[in-house]
Amino acid sequence: MADWQTIAPSMAPWALTVGVLILLGVQAVLSRRRIQKLEARFRDRLEIIGRELHATSSGSMGVGQRLIACERSLHELRTSVDEMRQNDPLRISYDEASRLVDLGADIDDLMNTCGISRPEAELVSALRRRQVA
Repeated sequence: MADWQTIAPSMAPWALTVGVLILLGVQAVLSRRRIQKLEARFRDRLEIIGRELHATSSGSMGVGQRLIACERSLHELRTSVDEMRQNDPLRISYDEASRLVDLGADIDDLMNTCGISRPEAELVSALRRRQVA
């Protein structure tokens, strides 16, 4: 039989190799568990972010639809106001009065020609002269 002192040096590399392989196996198992935990956390976080994104995009679409409705209403209101301005007989009188002030008409001429009251004639005259100045 061989003596322990003669066998030990030849077995040392094998024992060291087996020890390293066991440590590597343990490290692999621990790393695998950590990776699985991280993957689970990432999946949970991704799901949360997906729900938040869905909620945000749904809210944005709702706001966008409301904005479009407001723009339509605003356009309709502008159209109505423009029609009212064009069809307003007083507006025509004020435009005519403004033109007459430019031509040098006095307040009495404005009242007689355009059918507006004295305060209105004075106001048109003052505003038009201020615009020209």
